[in-house]
Amino acid sequence: MLARTVDPALQSMIDTLMTGQCGDPFALLGRHRDHRQDVVRVFYPDALEVHLMVEQSSGQTIEKIMRRIDDRGLYSATLPRSARYYLRIRWADAWQETHDPYSFDLLLGDMDLYLFSEGKHQQIDRMMGAIPMTVGGVSGVRFAVWAPNARRVSVVGDFNIWDGRRHCMRLRHGSGVWELFIPGVQAGERYKYELVSHSGKVLPAKADPYAKVAELPPANASVVAAPDMFEWHDDEWMTTRQTRQASTAPISIYEMHAPSWRHPQHGHDIISWDELGDTLIPYLQDLGFTHLELLPIAEYPFSGSWGYQPLSLYAPTVRHGSRAQFARFVDRCHQAGLGVIIDWVPAHFPADQHGLSQFDGTHLYEHADPQEGYHQDWHTLIYNYGRNEVCGFLAGSALHWLEQFHIDGLRVDAVASMLYRDYSRKDGEWRPNIHGGRENLEAVNFLHHLSETLHELHPDTLLIAEESTSWPGVTASARTGGLGFDYKWNMGWMHDTLRYMERDPLWRGYHASDLTFGMVYAYSERFILPLSHDEVVHGKGSLLAKMPGDDWQKHANLRALYALMWAYPGRKLLFMGGELAQPEEWDHEGELAWYRLSDHYGRGVHDTIQSLNRLYRHLPALHALEDSYEGFQWIIADDTQNAVFAWLRQAPGSPPVLVVGNMTPVPRMDYRIGVPWGGVWRELLNTDAQALGGSNLGNQGQVYAQDIPAHGMGQSVTLTLPPLAVLYLSPAS
Repeated sequence: MLARTVDPALQSMIDTLMTGQCGDPFALLGRHRDHRQDVVRVFYPDALEVHLMVEQSSGQTIEKIMRRIDDRGLYSATLPRSARYYLRIRWADAWQETHDPYSFDLLLGDMDLYLFSEGKHQQIDRMMGAIPMTVGGVSGVRFAVWAPNARRVSVVGDFNIWDGRRHCMRLRHGSGVWELFIPGVQAGERYKYELVSHSGKVLPAKADPYAKVAELPPANASVVAAPDMFEWHDDEWMTTRQTRQASTAPISIYEMHAPSWRHPQHGHDIISWDELGDTLIPYLQDLGFTHLELLPIAEYPFSGSWGYQPLSLYAPTVRHGSRAQFARFVDRCHQAGLGVIIDWVPAHFPADQHGLSQFDGTHLYEHADPQEGYHQDWHTLIYNYGRNEVCGFLAGSALHWLEQFHIDGLRVDAVASMLYRDYSRKDGEWRPNIHGGRENLEAVNFLHHLSETLHELHPDTLLIAEESTSWPGVTASARTGGLGFDYKWNMGWMHDTLRYMERDPLWRGYHASDLTFGMVYAYSERFILPLSHDEVVHGKGSLLAKMPGDDWQKHANLRALYALMWAYPGRKLLFMGGELAQPEEWDHEGELAWYRLSDHYGRGVHDTIQSLNRLYRHLPALHALEDSYEGFQWIIADDTQNAVFAWLRQAPGSPPVLVVGNMTPVPRMDYRIGVPWGGVWRELLNTDAQALGGSNLGNQGQVYAQDIPAHGMGQSVTLTLPPLAVLYLSPAS
């Protein structure tokens, strides 16, 4: 109902506002010229009265009661053109003073919008989402969201009782970005976006894709984040990071799922970042790892996905605490000399209705065609890498983690699923590219853009690919046609090595190629050797359970596996629990088998990892030439009868390390092996040592090289090879 007759055109705009279809609220609300004066129109349903507070040039403020021109909550009043104003609103229980959100001019610059549309904005986290700021002396929050096909977009939250008519946003035509500054909104307030599709349908309220904080699941609203003001204390780490993460540096990574590492000690449901800082950091320092890798921590709705189905790529999960607490955890890691890598998931996203799925009523972030946009394995949606704005959203997330949280590297999940259009699809279930091939050219272009951007802006950080195929040049520069990653997970080494170790030792002699074949391609990429969470889930059992034999043999085999891995070319990655010889398969709702630290065999495996990390970090021969043929030399690769292997690791200016493995439970006495140097060779590691849970058979700490040629070398040593054990030896200085 109208309080008085109004112009038909104005009435039409009023009706679209009241029915929730208003796509241009600034055409109706806010300040407008009316002959010699200006008219202000505001919309406050449920208000008892609204007063216009007119600030005059003399400094006085005149209070005018605004006229209700529509009984549904639209008010109007006039004021001089040069006068500023604010509002006083009387509600049923209180008065409120506020500024009119429709009195503020455009806030997003044309260059911001252009770079956004090109997918090249390098500070997109400061442009999009909910950004607290002060405009013209008024504090509030600027909201910005991309929804080019929506008829209307509104910010809804506790501050407007989730009424989508109250804070309709302004569309910046051409870019498809909607913006609105809402005075008085503060950090900590919940919000979402209410969108009306092009057909006029009100969509389920959407969380902010660019939100920096999200509610604790199963709640799913976004939360206005305070500006990141964390005071860092990691200058020493940051200034030396490039050296610490160079291709010649030792990199030994502990992969972990934070919620199931250890149950909290103080009655919480889940361990906090501060508690992890108190317990995890000294634990990893003692074990000697150089880096910690966290399974995805971007906010995710379903705990059973372990974080691999995230919806808020800019928001650390609040399961463990606030943004500031996560930053403090990273800071403490750096002060302890520990790098932090996070798993990052740009390959797909869940179809939860509050998320990115059909965000503006169209397939905006995902492909419309399910043969391109639906992931059959995980029942998730695949990003449309052909859209600049989607690529910019993803690259902006990567930059956000590196810049706001000092993250040292991103391990990109499921790269193979991004690269191939026929990934996990049968004939007829996928669409070829424009050349008729199976390669996802748009995803390749995105990875080129991502790697070039990160290497330009943050050359001392790492970009790591979980890529399981033979795609060429994963770690080659994007400028030379590669994908531009720093490292690639060596899935072939992992599968071959585990297949070998799972065999009964009686048959290992017939399958030596499982351990030797990897050297055919070992230097085709820069590799990380992963024994990751994927190998201890979905019925695969634990690493210990894969090993053959009785309890003693299982632990001996596991120690030997780790010793072979730490001596093989490539950086190291071990999933949590592997250092404890975890007996059971990993349970994301449980915790690690910490009781194994009190068990002789469990403690022995723990101490084996500790010794391996110490040797790996301090002996250049084990790490300086991971990517070069010059760092590795076979000595014995063909003793299939005894299942004995031997090789040298070496680096210029440093003594070599002789690695010898006896992969059967039969001790080998007086076994002669050629060596390049004479004199004393010290036994640096014996995985059969009693202190590690072994039988304590060995060489009493050292052997002497004799001038007896063997294996093409002028000297040789005679060794006692313990059962199911690996030895490291090096010439005495």
